[in-house]
Amino acid sequence: MTREFATNAAAAEIDGKGILITGGTGSFGRRMAEILLARHAPRRLVVFSRDEFKQIEMERGLAAGEHQALRYFIGDVRDRDRLRMAMRDIDIVIHAAALKHVPTAEYNPIECIHTNVLGAENVIQAAIDAGVEKVIALSTDKAASPVNLYGASKLAADKLFVAGNALAGAGGTRFSVVRYGNVVGSRGSVVPLFRRLAAEGADALPITDPRMTRFWITLGQGVDFVLSCLPAMTGGEIFVPKIPSMRVADLARCLAPDLPHRIVGIRPGEKLHEVLITEDDSRTTVAAHDRYVIQPPFGLAGGSAALPDTEPAPEGFRYASDINEEWLDEAQMHRLIEAA
Repeated sequence: MTREFATNAAAAEIDGKGILITGGTGSFGRRMAEILLARHAPRRLVVFSRDEFKQIEMERGLAAGEHQALRYFIGDVRDRDRLRMAMRDIDIVIHAAALKHVPTAEYNPIECIHTNVLGAENVIQAAIDAGVEKVIALSTDKAASPVNLYGASKLAADKLFVAGNALAGAGGTRFSVVRYGNVVGSRGSVVPLFRRLAAEGADALPITDPRMTRFWITLGQGVDFVLSCLPAMTGGEIFVPKIPSMRVADLARCLAPDLPHRIVGIRPGEKLHEVLITEDDSRTTVAAHDRYVIQPPFGLAGGSAALPDTEPAPEGFRYASDINEEWLDEAQMHRLIEAA
């Protein structure tokens, strides 16, 4: 099961435009930059991040001399003035910067709020001030019915981005959100952890709960999905891809079939199953062939996604990893891992 998201229409949005990626040296940001440079012709591509060493590594890896449009800005989303400076002559902002590790957020709550919530506010205000056309922000399944601070901070950020359309006013900057699940192979993913433990000769793989399920998407699919949302967004939407589920225990068997499992219990802030669309959100949700779109509340933003052949989600609909219609088997997960 290797769902592809059509990005043909994105060329008109991207080619000849100035694009800025916050968190541009992270797993997603780097892959986004690589794909934009390989497939498209942005006039200017700004990688905005706070890690000098990662920027140097990325510059070497991407052979900066071959990409005249590519620029690097050291900066933090906590710094609104630096964001304003970076957004000069920028048409599109892809906001991927965040503190994402659940335990880190729990132990450093103020830092999490400063980056994920106040940072989102800074991105919104800087984009409006700079006259940016579109901002698309990355969210997470943990933002739906959050049980940890990371999820709660991303839910707050989602609300800010949706409301940012009203702040910008008619004809101003448009803000939308993309929300998806676990990224196969990204830093912090369980996939490299299981692989490392197997390679090191571990006697067992740690499993929190054999019933635990998650949504899965590759980094490339995530980038393609974001790009496919750019031409569709009109402001205020939360775009959710239709992606498959798999039990974490089945994933462990897929990666290390000979290793037994050691049940370690659910950690603080973890859910047994993840949710991408709550039953309450479903009242304003429409379904297309490859995605769901949570439409903005009436009066908060002025548009609805420009997508063909959509229909309202059924009454009481809930998009959760344990009741998903699409499931990965081991062969399909192997293909996803190879594609990652």
